[in-house]
Amino acid sequence: MNAMREDYDRLEEVFAAASAGAATFHRDLAERPVAADYTDQIRPTETLPEKGDGALAALRRFEAEIVPGLSGSVGPRYLGLVTGGATPAALAGDWLAASVDQNLALPGDSIATAITLRTLDFLKDLFGLPREAFEGSFTTGATGSNLLGLTTAREWCAEKAGVSAAEVGMQGLPAIPVLSACPHASMIKVLSVTGFGRNALVPVARLPGSEAMDASALDAALGEQADGPKIVVASAGTVTMTDFDDLNAVADICARHDAWLHVDAAFGAFARCLPELAELAAGLERADSIAGDCHKWRNVPYDSGFFFTRHGDLLERAQGLSAAYLATGSAEPAMMSRTIESSQRFRALPVWMTLVAYGREGVEDVVRANCAQASKLAAWIEAEPGFTLLCPARLNVVVLSVAEEDGTPASAERNGALLAALARGGTVFASPGAVGEHAGIRMCFSNWMTDDADLPIIFEAFTLARASL
Repeated sequence: MNAMREDYDRLEEVFAAASAGAATFHRDLAERPVAADYTDQIRPTETLPEKGDGALAALRRFEAEIVPGLSGSVGPRYLGLVTGGATPAALAGDWLAASVDQNLALPGDSIATAITLRTLDFLKDLFGLPREAFEGSFTTGATGSNLLGLTTAREWCAEKAGVSAAEVGMQGLPAIPVLSACPHASMIKVLSVTGFGRNALVPVARLPGSEAMDASALDAALGEQADGPKIVVASAGTVTMTDFDDLNAVADICARHDAWLHVDAAFGAFARCLPELAELAAGLERADSIAGDCHKWRNVPYDSGFFFTRHGDLLERAQGLSAAYLATGSAEPAMMSRTIESSQRFRALPVWMTLVAYGREGVEDVVRANCAQASKLAAWIEAEPGFTLLCPARLNVVVLSVAEEDGTPASAERNGALLAALARGGTVFASPGAVGEHAGIRMCFSNWMTDDADLPIIFEAFTLARASL
């Protein structure tokens, strides 16, 4: 305990050392490999020390033992998954969130709940969602948001059956089909966690050559289901081909069949920020529930997701908890009844900081620049004989394959070998991908740091990796 008190007495020194280490990490990003080899940094026989040496000593060990094994994933050429960076304001907000350490579980003793609600309103403004129609919360990410979507939908389905799923569980409900054309892997996980079961998924046909839902197939599939509640999971930006379901058509069909509409808009919601792209996600405002992420294209540090629903009462019925010691008498909602976690960090603060610091224009600039970078990479791939583009770059994702001598896409093994060569090269990181039967390489531009000066470096990295095969 004395060591803790001593560290607290010299808190400015501890913060200064941590800040200097963070600044050095960012200053050295250009030299840091985007995918680090950390195997030599682990001490396999180390055991928990009986007595610690204080925060400054721990920071010295962090610099010596951990920093060399960290990736440059916050930098401009980490193009795997959908990985945003962290804007300076969001990074500062995240540090401050940890420093003030507000527990968002309950309102009444801090401004944190009010700022959380205001920040959710800012996001509604950003995405063109009517403030009064949606309630929501911040989550750990799109997986948590998708889970909230299905638990809220489950309560809606139960209400139609005259029961509460929160009270009686799934055994009190009829089988509930969940229809989707291209659900994200996290949604399959959520089907398992929420008790629907993965077998509840009813695949809906896609449009030819696309990951987007065939609306007429959805209409037919809903008509084939037994009487009772149904759930439709639509996509606003699929993870590989960045296709968008026709949300207005899907919403019309859901209304006709009395089905709940959940939209996974983890990064595709940001298309609504640009006039030239907004039509892709038209109809998002008609959803019953929406899942999204801020640690993707909003460039807020992990973890940061958001969830919106038109049915706040059902969300709180599904997630609510009560006890005498939890009563607050506050008019503000208890965020512990709107999320999975009871205790939860002040996740809104980094989002509030970056939105206030850079405004709508800042978001638009990043989205527009990343989409342009993806288009330029796609054009380069099409011009290079050693590669082939597997689908058009519609938004911020490029999917390609190594090309065989006859120009056809190469095998998964050949593409995997190129991915490994890219990682060894240290300047670019990409993920596996597939379009139809063709395995490939998927690259996603979602970092505010990426600019056109990075493109020649990416081109050269691909050229060198291709030559090494």
